[in-house]
Amino acid sequence: MSETSVPADRTLIDRYQDYRTRRFLKTERAYANKLPGWRSQPRRRLLVIVLAATFAFMFAVSVLCAFGIDWAPLLWLPACLVFLPAWTMLQIVSGRQGDAPQAALDEYEVQQRNSARSIGLTVTQYLMLVPIFYLVFGATLTGGTDTDMAYAGGSMALAVLLVGGCLPAMILGWIRPDPEA
Repeated sequence: MSETSVPADRTLIDRYQDYRTRRFLKTERAYANKLPGWRSQPRRRLLVIVLAATFAFMFAVSVLCAFGIDWAPLLWLPACLVFLPAWTMLQIVSGRQGDAPQAALDEYEVQQRNSARSIGLTVTQYLMLVPIFYLVFGATLTGGTDTDMAYAGGSMALAVLLVGGCLPAMILGWIRPDPEA
């Protein structure tokens, strides 16, 4: 059997997971030595705090939108300008362990990743109730005609989804000890 042939029992998902693992390991090698001063636990925790503050700010902007403040949506721009570099830096310094494929991790790392993902999903589900109830009850009270409410609910949902998507990496960035020298 040649290297390019695929065994008959390999499913599309198996092949995709193999590809994903190869791509992850290649990217990990490329970024392994980037931002060495930010790899310590206190620096990773600082990034987590910055992200948490950014998410709180995004949600506050959503509330401002709910009150019909016309310039409030413009505040998403500075939030994004803080979020994107902080998120990218946390991903680099934590080795993207929050979304790493299982084959790229040892058993302990898989257990930590899965636990962080479970927490992220639970938090997302509970936080998503806020925009859901806001939209459902708000639409009932206004007859569904309030465009500020629709925009505010959508931006609340976006903020919650960002929290849920980033939370596993934030948890791992917070709890992991300093890397060995």
